[in-house]
Amino acid sequence: MASKKTIEVVKDVISQSSPRKFLETIELAINIKEVDLSIPKNRIDEEVLLPKGRGKEQLIAVFGSGELAVKAKSSADRVITPDEIEELAGDKREARKFANKYNHFISEAPLMPVIGKQLGVVLGPRGKMPKPIPPAADPGPMVKNLKNTVRVRSKDRKTFHVPVGTKKMTVEDIADNIETIMKRVTGRLERGKNNIAAVYVKTSMGKSVKLM
Repeated sequence: MASKKTIEVVKDVISQSSPRKFLETIELAINIKEVDLSIPKNRIDEEVLLPKGRGKEQLIAVFGSGELAVKAKSSADRVITPDEIEELAGDKREARKFANKYNHFISEAPLMPVIGKQLGVVLGPRGKMPKPIPPAADPGPMVKNLKNTVRVRSKDRKTFHVPVGTKKMTVEDIADNIETIMKRVTGRLERGKNNIAAVYVKTSMGKSVKLM
């Protein structure tokens, strides 16, 4: 269970937020210090499975053929065949829309080189290159996990944001997600919490409340 402090901060954030016509995301703003992010290996780039879920739908696309494509149809939001990969690559505007629409991608392992060559230019910069899966595997479990996964990515910035849930979730569930992410982030830093300058919690459009 999350600490009392984290729960109280989430309560403050939600109580201070104004009603909106859309479902607001709750996010963390993490500021790290004394880390040289010009060196790629020092950057944070983690995928974290949130114990209480995202609180909103995540769209998953699967690149596959044959048996894998058939299995994927029952769990994924879209299945892309090998022929469609070339079609997408030939229409840059459609390829960008495609890359922006889906949150995560899975690919039959043998198709990875083709995807890298044809669609790497749109998927790579967005941090959305597919996760490989064996051709005979069932993508269902991976799709299920990805629907509750967030990407924690600093790039070369010392301040970065991570979604941890939505306003429709319970305070306790959001707090659990926050502590799961912070555990992963501090675990990646050489000096752990000593490399954290500050952490804030906020809604999409609301004010920030300091967590640490």
